[in-house]
Amino acid sequence: MSYLMESALSLEPSASMRDAAPPVAAFEAPAVGERPTVSVSEPRREGRALVEATKAFTAEDTRESWRHLIVVLAAIGFGTAVAALSSYWPLRLGAAVVDGLLVVRLFIIYHDFMHGALLRGSRAAKLILSAYGILVMAPPRVWKETHNYHHAHTAQIVGSHIGSFPVVTVEMWKKLRPIDRLKYRIVRNPLTILFGYVPIFMIGMCVNSLRKSVTRYWDSALALLLNWSLTAVLIWQFGFTTAFFTFLLPLMVATATGGYLFYAQHNFPDMALQPRQEWTYARAALESSSYMPMGPVMQWLTGNIGFHHVHHLNPQIPFYRLPETMDAMHELKAPGETSLKPWDIWKCLQLKLWDPAQKKMVGYP
Repeated sequence: MSYLMESALSLEPSASMRDAAPPVAAFEAPAVGERPTVSVSEPRREGRALVEATKAFTAEDTRESWRHLIVVLAAIGFGTAVAALSSYWPLRLGAAVVDGLLVVRLFIIYHDFMHGALLRGSRAAKLILSAYGILVMAPPRVWKETHNYHHAHTAQIVGSHIGSFPVVTVEMWKKLRPIDRLKYRIVRNPLTILFGYVPIFMIGMCVNSLRKSVTRYWDSALALLLNWSLTAVLIWQFGFTTAFFTFLLPLMVATATGGYLFYAQHNFPDMALQPRQEWTYARAALESSSYMPMGPVMQWLTGNIGFHHVHHLNPQIPFYRLPETMDAMHELKAPGETSLKPWDIWKCLQLKLWDPAQKKMVGYP
């Protein structure tokens, strides 16, 4: 059980387990402007048929994708300038927090690029977004491997720690050694999420991947070197306050926000885990991935990631088409929900173990 202390994002799945989502036949997706429609009178589709139906929404508008990328990069640049140059500290603080949320939006674009959902085959996008992944300590190699595994094995107890937070059943918890229980508690502790910059990204994703193979995960070494060097240079040249508001605080806000979103997407009161013999890819997407409705500002800042059940059903749908997909397909309109309201956050953070008898997540005994 030593894996319990390792971030999900630091482990390498075997080749046989990678990209294991069910294949679908080639589909000629209509143009983005040609919105597919689905009648609510149609029979409810399941499994492969449901995944196949989502292919209608995978068509990318390349100009739209570039527009989203350029706008968020410009916004981050402006926010960083305000955080660096303003003499009014509340303004610097506000700019740093907004910058952190903008980094979350840019992460969604990076995340979609790694899925092949947008800017496919663009060398310029690969250069920009790979550099971004290294800067935020989510280097392309380990991120893609573990995140693909997560998508292909969502809601499975075995391997749940790869690309996500570990989950054990109540019976498994009873059999864990005290030291392994402690490790499990630490990984799922709210403070680990709040300060995710170090335990999840710096240690979990970069350091732990390097422990497996320095040559294979060379970009993890580059990510650590860049972060530590940039922090040192900013402090040396401009002082700690400027380094804090322009670099450290935005990353802390981004990693805390992203860490909680990732947690709540698969740890929420209505989620269900299927027994191994009953598990299917589509059921896992719809029953074990949450829908998180948000206001327009937070929905924009988080890049529609609240439509997570739709994203898990087909990760090649560009993020800006996820609401459209949910609106058009009646099978996607009754997901398990959570929100960013304090009470809902509290409820999600209390969920620690899967109880097969009650068929729900529960707290520690």
